[in-house]
Amino acid sequence: MNVIYLHGFQSSANSIKGQLLRDFCRGFPDTEVHLPDLNAPPQQVMDQMSRLIETLDDVALVGSSLGGFYATQLVAKYHVPAVLINPAVRPWQLFRDLFSETALPYVVTDSWTLNDAQLTEMQHLAVCHIAHAEQLLVLLQQGDETLDYLHAQQFYSAEQAGCAMVMTEIGGNHGMDNFAEKIPMLLQFLADAVKNKRA
Repeated sequence: MNVIYLHGFQSSANSIKGQLLRDFCRGFPDTEVHLPDLNAPPQQVMDQMSRLIETLDDVALVGSSLGGFYATQLVAKYHVPAVLINPAVRPWQLFRDLFSETALPYVVTDSWTLNDAQLTEMQHLAVCHIAHAEQLLVLLQQGDETLDYLHAQQFYSAEQAGCAMVMTEIGGNHGMDNFAEKIPMLLQFLADAVKNKRA
C-alpha cells in the first residue's frame, strides 16, 4: 500500500503527523509513506498529486486540514480511500476571513504566495457532494481552535455523502495531538479499503 500524507496550510513535508506516520510504517515493508510538499497554488497541488497517484499502485490518502480538503477532491477523482484529520471544508472562505483583503497576497513560503485568485481557484476545485464517500474515515475534535468541527461533521455526515465513518471526539485541538494513538486504526481502515477495491 502506498500512503500519501497531505499536510495542512503552513506545514510541510516534514510535518509532525507525517513523520509519525512514516516512522510507524517502517515496521511494515508492504506500506510506503509518501510526504509531498504541498506549498504551491491549489491547481498545481492537484496536478502534482494526480501525477503521483497515477504512478502508484494501491494508493491511500491521509489528509490534515487543508490537506483533508485536497484529499476529498482526489477521492472523488480517483476513488481511492482516505482518512481526513480535522479537514477544511471551505478553505477559501476561511482564508478570506482570516486574512481579509488587506493581508492578501499572503507570503506562505519563499516559493509560494497565496492570493485571492488562488482562493477562487480553490473554490472551483471543490466538489459539491462526496462521490465514493464510503471510502472516507473522518476524524474530528471538538476542541479544534482553527476550524469549526461542525462544518466538517455536517458536510461529511450528509445523507448524500454516505460516509463510511465520522468520529468526533470531545476536546482535542486542530493539530490532533493524540494522532499517534490513531495510526493503527487508520492504517487498518485504509488497508481494508484498498483490499476491497482490489477484490
